[in-house]
Amino acid sequence: MFLAKDACRITTMGQNSGWYARPGMSPPERDTDMSITIVIIQQGERERRVVDEGTTGLDLFSADRSVVAMRRGSTTVDLATALVEGDEIEPILATSDEGLSIIRHSAAHVTAQALQEIFTDAKLGIGPPIENGFYYDFRVDPLTPEDLKTIEKRMVRIIKEKQRFVRRVVSEAEAVAQEANEPYKLELIQDKGSAHAEDGSAVEVGGAELTMYDNVRRDGSVAWSDLCRGPHVPNTGYISAVALTKTSAAYWRGDQKNDTLQRVYGTAWASKEDLVAYQTRMEEAAKRDHRKLGAELDLFSFPEEIGPGLAVFHPKGGVIRMEMENYSRKRHLEAGYSFVNTPHITKGQLYEISQHLSWYADGMYPPMHLDEEKNEDGSIRKPGQDYYLKPMNCPMHNLIYRSRQRSYRELPLRLFEFGTVYRYEKSGVVQGLLRARGFTQDDAHIYCTREQMKDELTSLLSFVLDLLRDYGLNDFYLELSTKNPDKCVGPDEVWEEATETLRQVGEASGLDLVPDPGGAAFYGPKISVQVKDAIGRTWQMSTIQLDFNLPELFELEYTAPDGSHQRPVMIHRALFGAIERFFAVLTEHYAGAFPAWLSPVQVVGIPVASDFNDYLDGVASQLRGHGVRVELDDSEDRMQKKIRNATRSKVPYMLIAGAEDQAKGAVSFRYRDGTQKNGVPVADAIAEIVGAIAERK
Repeated sequence: MFLAKDACRITTMGQNSGWYARPGMSPPERDTDMSITIVIIQQGERERRVVDEGTTGLDLFSADRSVVAMRRGSTTVDLATALVEGDEIEPILATSDEGLSIIRHSAAHVTAQALQEIFTDAKLGIGPPIENGFYYDFRVDPLTPEDLKTIEKRMVRIIKEKQRFVRRVVSEAEAVAQEANEPYKLELIQDKGSAHAEDGSAVEVGGAELTMYDNVRRDGSVAWSDLCRGPHVPNTGYISAVALTKTSAAYWRGDQKNDTLQRVYGTAWASKEDLVAYQTRMEEAAKRDHRKLGAELDLFSFPEEIGPGLAVFHPKGGVIRMEMENYSRKRHLEAGYSFVNTPHITKGQLYEISQHLSWYADGMYPPMHLDEEKNEDGSIRKPGQDYYLKPMNCPMHNLIYRSRQRSYRELPLRLFEFGTVYRYEKSGVVQGLLRARGFTQDDAHIYCTREQMKDELTSLLSFVLDLLRDYGLNDFYLELSTKNPDKCVGPDEVWEEATETLRQVGEASGLDLVPDPGGAAFYGPKISVQVKDAIGRTWQMSTIQLDFNLPELFELEYTAPDGSHQRPVMIHRALFGAIERFFAVLTEHYAGAFPAWLSPVQVVGIPVASDFNDYLDGVASQLRGHGVRVELDDSEDRMQKKIRNATRSKVPYMLIAGAEDQAKGAVSFRYRDGTQKNGVPVADAIAEIVGAIAERK
C-alpha cells in the first residue's frame, strides 16, 4: 500500500524513522508529541507505524485504488476516518466480499441521486447491497427501460465528478429536519431501534447513532444527501463498473399492507472485466432459466387457476421427476432407510408441541377451524379445532417413532418420506420451482444414540455427497450454520455439543467448511451442502441438522442395554431439499439437456421417408423392451425438420434410417451435439443406448 499525502511521517518496527515526500520537498518540522502509533494488518502480517495525529485511512491507502474502506478493530469504517492512538486497521479490498458490498451500497446511492435529479418528486425508500448487486426503492411512477438508460447516463456524470462520500453524525431532530420531505426516511428514523437486515433498513439506521452521507462536489458544495449507516467508498470515482439491470414493484419494507414502490436493481463490481464476466454469466443464466425451459420443453406450468408457487408437472416433467425419485428410493433402501407416509394436514396441537407455531407461524398457511358442532340455538356443543396444512414433516415422524417403545437395538432408525409440505411465501418472493408454496421434500429423520451420532453423521454426509454426484453435481463446499441467540430452544451446552460434532464431521470430509453465524433453525445447528453448477452459480442443496431439542419436546425414548430409558438424538436430513427445487437446479445445470437416464424422451426415430416407418418402429419396439423411452416421428415433415425438432427438444439420441440402413439392419446415430455415426448395426445401437442409460450418462 502507498501513502498519498504530500508528507506523512512513518516509523516501522525494525526501521529508522523517515519521511515519504514528493520530490524536492523538505521534511517539515513536527512536534514529536503530535504523533500516534497504529498497527496495520495486511495478509496476516502486523506492522506497527508511527504517524501524524489526524492521519486518515485515505492518507495511508488512497494511492492504491483497490482499497475501498478499512476495518478498525471489529468495525468497518470509511477511509476518511481519522485514526487514533492504538488503532489496529486492516484495508478492505474492492474484490473482497465486504469490499464489493461497500461498492454496491455506494452505487445504490449514486442511483438514487441520479434518479432524484431526473424525477424530482421521487421519494426515497431503502437501498441495500444484495448478492451480486444492489437495489433502491422509490415512490415514483413506473419506470421504463428508457428511464433506466437515462438514469445510467446521469450516474456516469456523477461518477466522473468524483463526488466525495462525507459522513455526518446527526441528532434525531436534525435527521427529521433534513428528511422532512422524505416520509419513508422519517419512518426509519422513528423506528431506528427496530431496524433489521430482512427489509434492508439496517443499512440506513442500524447503528448506534444516526448518520447522513453527503455527496460533495470538488468545490465543496453538497450535491445530494441520504440517511445511511455507511461505510462508503471515498468518492464516486471508485465506482468503475456499474449497470442497472431491471425494475419491479415492491412493497415498502416487504409488507404487502404498505405502499407499492418502484425497485431499481443494479450490479456493481471491482472492475469492468468483472462486470462483463457477470453480465455474460447472467445472459447464460437467462438462457438456462428453468421457467423458460420448463415451458419450451413442456415440463411443468403454474396455472393461474391454482395460484402462485403451485406447480403442475406435465407428462415429460413427470417422467424426469419419477426417475429422480425412483433412483433416490433405490439408494435409500440400500442404505437401510424405512419408508413412511404422513398426511397433509394436522391439528395445530402438533405444532404447538414442536414449537413451530411459536417460531414459524408466519411461514404457515392460516388455520382451518373444523369439527365444531353447534346446537339449534347456535350455542357450541362441541368446540372445533384448528387444522394446519403441513409445513414440515419432522413432528409427524416423531409421532411414528413414539408410537411404541423403542429399543437401542433398533437404532439408528432411519425414517424416509417424500412428504409434500405447504409454506406461505409472499407472492413477491415466489420464484418458479426454486421458491414455491407447495413442494415435496425428500425428508429423512434419523434417530440414534449419542454414541452413534458422529459415525451416523459421517456416513450420512458421505451418502448425500455420493448421491448428488450421481445426479451430475460434483463441485461442493459445506456451510456450518450456528445458533441464533434470538431464535432458539434448548440449553447452551446442548447447542455447543451439537455444533462441535457437526464441525468435526464437516472438517473430516475434506471439503471447505464455511461458517454461517446465526443461520441455524431454532432447534439445532446444521451443515448444508453448497453446490456449484455448470456456470459457476452456488446453490444450497442438502441439509443435515443435529437436534437434541425435539426429542425432549416429544419425550422420545429408547430402552438402553441397562434397562434405563434414554433420549435419542435426532438428525434431520433433506437431500434434494425439495424435489421441485432440485428439478429446477438440474434443469438449469444441464440447460434442459438432461443426461439420457433422466431425459423424458431418450430416443427419437427419424425415417428418411415414410417407406421406412415400419423398419424404425421395429427398432423402437426393441428399445422399449429394454425400458427405453422412445418415440417415432412419422409425421409428414421433412427429415431435416424432424432433426431440428428433436434437437430443440434436447433428445439425447436420434436414430435415422433409409434404404441402405434397412438393407444392412443398421441405423445412423445422430447425437445431441450434432455428431453422427452411420451404418451402426441395430444390436450395437441398442447396446450403446441401454448401456449409457444404465450408467446414468
